[in-house]
Amino acid sequence: MRLLFGTLFALLVAAAVGLGGTYLAMTRGAAFGSLTIGSWTAWPKTGTADADPYARASIARIGLLPVALGDGVSFVAYTDDAGKHLDGRCDVVLSGITPAARFWTVTLYSPDGELAANSVGRHGFSSQEIVRQADGNFEIVAAPRAQPGNWLPTGGVERYVLVLRLYDTAVGVATKAGREVPMPAITTRSCP
Repeated sequence: MRLLFGTLFALLVAAAVGLGGTYLAMTRGAAFGSLTIGSWTAWPKTGTADADPYARASIARIGLLPVALGDGVSFVAYTDDAGKHLDGRCDVVLSGITPAARFWTVTLYSPDGELAANSVGRHGFSSQEIVRQADGNFEIVAAPRAQPGNWLPTGGVERYVLVLRLYDTAVGVATKAGREVPMPAITTRSCP
């Protein structure tokens, strides 16, 4: 009888640890093969047949179609360059240049993957509509109040995520380009 209870207890502990570890991996983006440049992180293999099981399960759980490696790569930023979470009540500045790409977009999402609600209905910018400086650099201000220039309204949400999608680019696993690539800097300018 003691052997039966010991076996059942061991099975319960193993199931709890296994299911708990899987849940954490799915909710915290624990896919393998990440490419991190500054605050930006991408998983280039996610849109390929070589995607690891965690990436496939995360895609199935969220229901989003990833960018295929031949089409481009998606970078995600949860924090600024100082490691502070992106707060919609603060003024956050994206500045600099992007890696060489035929087309790119930057979009503001809630941590749940939904477009962040705001009163003006703007959720991002593309490389074709961004206002640049004379040297080719740009500055986007994500803030709750209107700003001059490239303003991305946050709607005052407590937390948000920025997604930078690069289309038709050499950045990723295929060319091993990565850490030497220039990415936009993310800095928190002011916070109440």
